[in-house]
Amino acid sequence: MNLRASLLRTKSVEQSIAETDEPEHRLKRNLGALDLTVFGVGVIIGAGIFVYTGSVAATNSGPAIAISFAIAGLACALAALCYAEFASTVPVAGSAYTFSYATFGELIAWIIGWDLMLEFTVGAAALSAGFSGYLQNVLDGTALEIPTAIGSASEGLVNLPAVLIALAVAGVLVGGIKLSSRVNQVVVAIKLAVVGLVIVLGVTYIKASNYTPFIPESVPSDGADGTFWKTPLISSLFGWEPATYGIAGVIAGASIVFFAFIGFDVVATTAEETRDPQRNVPIGILGSLAIVTLLYIAVSLVITGMQHYTDIDPDDAAPLATAFDSVGITWIADVIAIGATIGLTVVVLILMLGQTRVTFAMARDGLLPEPLAKVHPKYGTPYRVTAITGVGVALLAGFVDFATLGDLVSIGTLFAFVLVSVGVLVLRRTRPDLPRAFRTPAVGLVASLSVLLCVYLMLNLIGETWLRFLVWMAIGIVVYAVYGRTHSRLARRASEGETVTFG
Repeated sequence: MNLRASLLRTKSVEQSIAETDEPEHRLKRNLGALDLTVFGVGVIIGAGIFVYTGSVAATNSGPAIAISFAIAGLACALAALCYAEFASTVPVAGSAYTFSYATFGELIAWIIGWDLMLEFTVGAAALSAGFSGYLQNVLDGTALEIPTAIGSASEGLVNLPAVLIALAVAGVLVGGIKLSSRVNQVVVAIKLAVVGLVIVLGVTYIKASNYTPFIPESVPSDGADGTFWKTPLISSLFGWEPATYGIAGVIAGASIVFFAFIGFDVVATTAEETRDPQRNVPIGILGSLAIVTLLYIAVSLVITGMQHYTDIDPDDAAPLATAFDSVGITWIADVIAIGATIGLTVVVLILMLGQTRVTFAMARDGLLPEPLAKVHPKYGTPYRVTAITGVGVALLAGFVDFATLGDLVSIGTLFAFVLVSVGVLVLRRTRPDLPRAFRTPAVGLVASLSVLLCVYLMLNLIGETWLRFLVWMAIGIVVYAVYGRTHSRLARRASEGETVTFG
């Protein structure tokens, strides 16, 4: 088979669904609509809302950070409608990877799978480190205070709390999807209580004058150093002067706070473990995104209403607590820190869940070593890949400083959204006969707007982020050329004379 044909071979929807019933690769269907909605809320509400609210308000959007959150939420909502149709049509583990395999062909499927591995692994490691930071804030000044030598990857020897939480989460994931869901529900309840407290208590301290001007006047940016690497790509391409505040600042802020929405697509990776996925997956995706977007807008309005955006320290890692300190309520800082510490455990858990399901799907297809797709005989979970993921995330979180990688996770997610949005249109044209329990309304308009908005947000990320992303993608192409192209199930079937379809 020639190279071009091997890159375009596709895996039919029927074949993808049939392989979910293979005994050695069968996952247990234990999740309902509530489980999925809580999973979505649990993974989306994380470090983004606890950290980015202050920094983006101070450096990009001012009080209009609420609009930044709305724009980012709109981009996610458009993509979510496309995800919902795909997940209800192809209820198989792997999310955008599996969807791409059925539409674009094996090479694009590999690229998106490799991209999702970046999103979930780096995200889980970064948030494990974030958990460690909040935990240390809680324990500072007590007998359990964590020494710097074992509490920081950049200043000490190892970030031990980050290592331990990653390994503990892996253990919960091996124990079964229902156990993971129960842990998630308890922690999400705590997290929502903290966010609710911030909103309800903070509303009483809002000063209308702090919202003036709501969209601050645009000024030249001091953040960029004039080089391609530190300048938004759109500025480099079109010669636009980087700016802070104004409409450009609001949109740039949306590109940054987009990190706070990352994870809702994890719901799609659990389709194979869901009862009645055609109904429940769309509910979980769209329901969780709607809840979180409203909460984000409310929190951002409260924080910028309590404290003028010019008084917010952009380097403050706990802007919610600082806003309450500014009005004399100091006790809530401890409540927020404890809530964030507990809440981030769920974000790590669900991001690792997404990573293991994508890798599981790729291994089942032979693009990665197939033994990784073995499921536990008792728990029905992909325990081998879960254990490997846990160790990998623990090592990254324990020994690497992830302070600069938030944008890298964002660009990977936006790229996945673009492919899913295009993929829905492709599958509507190539397989109009497929039963679709959920159909994206005005699919041509929704998918097109999703692509345009996601690409625009990607272009607002700096050149350095693009370089890192392209390097990761290049490594993935090499791995596929060396291993995946010749070891995939479709490659083996083609070599045995079976008929293989091509995109």
